Amino acid sequence: MRNKSAAKIQLRSYDDLFGGGKQINSENNQVVEVPLTDLLPFKNHPFRVLDDEKMTELAESIRKYGVLTPGIVRPCPGRGYELIAGHRRKRASELAGNTTMPVFIRHCTDDEAVVFMVDSNFQRENILPSEKARAYAMKYEALKHQGTKKEKDTAQEVGESTGDSARTVQRYIRLTCLIEKLLMYVDQGKILLVAGEKLSYLTQEEQGWVAKAIVAGNTFPSAVQADRMKNLKYDGKLTEKKVREILAGKKHSRLSLTLPERRIRDYFPDGYTKEQMEEVIYSLLARWKNGEGGSIDAGTHI
Repeated sequence: MRNKSAAKIQLRSYDDLFGGGKQINSENNQVVEVPLTDLLPFKNHPFRVLDDEKMTELAESIRKYGVLTPGIVRPCPGRGYELIAGHRRKRASELAGNTTMPVFIRHCTDDEAVVFMVDSNFQRENILPSEKARAYAMKYEALKHQGTKKEKDTAQEVGESTGDSARTVQRYIRLTCLIEKLLMYVDQGKILLVAGEKLSYLTQEEQGWVAKAIVAGNTFPSAVQADRMKNLKYDGKLTEKKVREILAGKKHSRLSLTLPERRIRDYFPDGYTKEQMEEVIYSLLARWKNGEGGSIDAGTHI
């Protein structure tokens, strides 16, 4: 018998999960029990499914109360169903000893499926920059296929579900051009978003030089250093030796500047992330350096 507290928890309908305004083909809104062996992962799924503590907690919850929120799938050509939403629930169901999982079966295009998949996973916590980068890139391409839009308009639409500006979305998408070693450093917080974006314009060979210099010197490029490498690259003057010299310059510098969050938080709207605040600060400094002065248009940069 299920715990009495479980009786108070109601299954959310498809419209509750994704909003009744979403246009997607469906025959009905019935929940269907599908064998776990028939549930296939979404192609190029950008989000991790880890057997961590949270997965153990989810499996225990499913063992006690069942899957309270059905997954979303679409039929696959040949056999089975492609998971659009519910990859972690499927894995937790396996760990809980279940053989089936409740799902909504939907008929939708590839692009519609990508948008639903990305938006549903952004409800999760602790999303890595690399996951966000790949997810944003997939959603950006899907939305571009659905109609002719300006690049900035599409990027703005991509960020609506997370509150990220068009510029921040574009920065994350650039991270998909990083080699795995540098992308790992971004995930670890050792290379910040702005620096990672600038490094993404280097060729794979040049990025390899950066990775080697990081290991050799045990230091990571700042946004300023990454920008210098990018500019040298476009001038045709970037060499492996130059990369080592630029990174070594950071270690020799005695300047250390920390901006306490409590001192700068009042200058930003509520809910601004560290990356968004960093983006505004660098934009303001760039204008100051170029002698433009004035303030930054909030609608464009924040």
